Amino acid sequence: MSTILKGGEFLIKETPATEIFSLEELNEEQKMLRDSIREFIDREVIPHRDRFEKKDYALTEECMKKLGEMGALGIAVPEQYGGLGMGFVTTVLACDVASGANGSLATAYGAHTGIGTLPILFYGTEEQKNKYLPDLAQGLKFGAYCLTEPDAGSDANSGKTKARLSEDGKHYIINGQKMWISNAGFADTFTLFAKIDDDKNITGFVVNRSELENPESLSFGEEEHKLGIRSSSTRQVFFNEMKIPVENLLGERNNGFKIALNALNVGRIKLAAASLDGQRRILNHSIQYANDRKQFGVSISSFGAIRKKIAEMATGVFVCEAGSYRAAKNIEDKITELTNNGMDHQQAELKGVEEFAVECSILKVFVSDLTQHTADEGIQIFGGMGFSEDAPMEAAWRDARIGRIYEGTNEINRLLSVGMLIKRAMKGEIDLLTPAMAIGKELMSIPSFEVPDYSAYMSEEKALIANLKKVFLMVSGAALQKYMMEIEKQQHLLLNASEILNQIYMAESAVLRAEKHFDTDSVEAAMARLNLYKAVEAITAAAKEGIVSFAEGDEQRMMLSGLRRFTKYTNAPNVVALTEKVAAHFVEKGTY
Repeated sequence: MSTILKGGEFLIKETPATEIFSLEELNEEQKMLRDSIREFIDREVIPHRDRFEKKDYALTEECMKKLGEMGALGIAVPEQYGGLGMGFVTTVLACDVASGANGSLATAYGAHTGIGTLPILFYGTEEQKNKYLPDLAQGLKFGAYCLTEPDAGSDANSGKTKARLSEDGKHYIINGQKMWISNAGFADTFTLFAKIDDDKNITGFVVNRSELENPESLSFGEEEHKLGIRSSSTRQVFFNEMKIPVENLLGERNNGFKIALNALNVGRIKLAAASLDGQRRILNHSIQYANDRKQFGVSISSFGAIRKKIAEMATGVFVCEAGSYRAAKNIEDKITELTNNGMDHQQAELKGVEEFAVECSILKVFVSDLTQHTADEGIQIFGGMGFSEDAPMEAAWRDARIGRIYEGTNEINRLLSVGMLIKRAMKGEIDLLTPAMAIGKELMSIPSFEVPDYSAYMSEEKALIANLKKVFLMVSGAALQKYMMEIEKQQHLLLNASEILNQIYMAESAVLRAEKHFDTDSVEAAMARLNLYKAVEAITAAAKEGIVSFAEGDEQRMMLSGLRRFTKYTNAPNVVALTEKVAAHFVEKGTY
């Protein structure tokens, strides 16, 4: 029987390849769902790229209605509330294939199925769920989530929108302003946050615009003109003495900040998933163009500089898929464990995602960063044509940019992932202290000069990953010891630690995926090894920067020596040969 790791435990425990899930393991129902959504995207979305770029908001709404008719908006909603009641992996899969072709539709889909629906599912009363969820699940109404204000972004609890109880005690009267609200132009169901009277914390509310006693009490700014996602509706929302029944309070009073945070945890892994098919499509366009484009009498895909880009782009897709579906299945397994122990399914889903909040932040940062880089490299492969609106790369690059801002900026998420891990350790939920102390003793000991036996498939790669985990524990443990409770103020250090953490999780995910499903001579194994080499380089740079910034003298020398020991290959891979192997495979295949 498999053992479900706690969130963040990947750092201190070995994960057997048999314990991870990847795209190769989709069941027939999941494959049918994937294919039906992909066929819809290819038929209804791809041919209308120009309309999306010209701010055709009605087209986005029309596509959302059609997705609702297909059932694609209600995958995570239980059957008793009008949805399909499918598992978390299937929810992530649907987000993956529905989001890759167009950033405007991806934003509308993600906002509706995620933060527009899930707070009601997780925190709503039974009456609220029965009232709002069926219409949301079927696309009869669309959802919007009103949290951000002009002076309240990452610090969501500092919002100035106010709610007060009416004199008869039957209504809350809300006044205030929200901004950057996705789907605002065509949404009917609004989840919003306000402080009741002089409360310290925000409280959540839900309301249908169509049911307001005074429709003019809810008004909207003009559509925002944005760098990308041009046909996603983004407006300011104004509440002017907006009167809603007291039973529309969502969850508990003063609990809105927790609702907001937990909705964002789900949004982070779904944003990673939403970037995957975009990466695939950018890569496929790049390969096709490189094969078709002739210079000096040959296809530019024959040039080493272009092949290097294609190999690294393909490797990035493989790695991002590995991490995203690994975490999705971990969350699904945790949900199953909790429901088997008697927990209500919605509560179990909430707790399951919360358990893996560290991994959700890792994925959000790594995948959105890499998607932007992939789009940038796509433009470069297209050359001057890539800079033209007539080619697909220009819009893909602009659409990708928002991913690093959504669901908490990447900087905030980098700080969050390490911060959450430290807090879990301090609460005793995960033991980082024991392995960190063991590393201290290891650094004082004489290293073994025996050459390990790495004849088993991926054995050296897994041993190296185990050592990279020691790098994280060494650097973060020493930094914690020095700064203690002041560590949160050391943002430079936390960013370095986050880079190490992110690279470890993603590199391990790729290696385990390759080990489980592909043989040692496969292109997938080559991609896992190529990514690990790049990860070692990134971790070495981040760790060295951290060490020299807070350690001095003998401590610094000892830690730098440990860094060299823990990042050393016994048999360093031929990176050029790996790159060429990956490039040759996809150039010849013509697609990912």
